[in-house]
Amino acid sequence: MLAGFTRLAIHTLDRFAAKCRPTDVRPAHQKTGRQGEEDTYFFLRKRGYVMVARNFRSPRRRGEIDLIGWDKDVLCFVEVKTRTTREVKPAEAAVDRDKQREVIAVAREYLRRLPPSCQWRCDVVTVYYEKHSCQPQFELFQNAFRVS
Repeated sequence: MLAGFTRLAIHTLDRFAAKCRPTDVRPAHQKTGRQGEEDTYFFLRKRGYVMVARNFRSPRRRGEIDLIGWDKDVLCFVEVKTRTTREVKPAEAAVDRDKQREVIAVAREYLRRLPPSCQWRCDVVTVYYEKHSCQPQFELFQNAFRVS
C-alpha cells in the first residue's frame, strides 16, 4: 500500500517537474534507460530490498552504480540494463568484463564508508519494454559476476 502511494507520488512529481522544466532533449535510449532504472527501483523494493542510493558516482573512479540496496544483510550494487526488444542480444550481455571492473571499482569506493566486514555482491537486472506487453519484464541476476 505504502509502496503504491510512494510510486504514485513520484510519478506525479515527475509529471509536474516535466511541465516546469525545459523540454527533455535526451535521446530516446537515454529516456528508456532512465525509466528502466526507476521501474527497477520499485521492482527491487517489492522483492524486499532496502534501497539506499541511486546513480552513485565516485570522484576517484570512472562510471556509476545505478542502484545500491540491502538484500537482507548483503549490500547489493545493481547494474540495470534496459531494452525495448529481445531480438538482438540479451541485455545482460552488455555487462562485459570492462563494465564489471568499472562497477567493482566504484563499489569499492562506496564500501570505504562501511565496516570492512560488510558482505556485498553485484547484481544485474534486465528490463524489457516490448511493444506486445503493457508491463515491463524484469529478470534479476543475483551475484551476476565474480568479485575478486
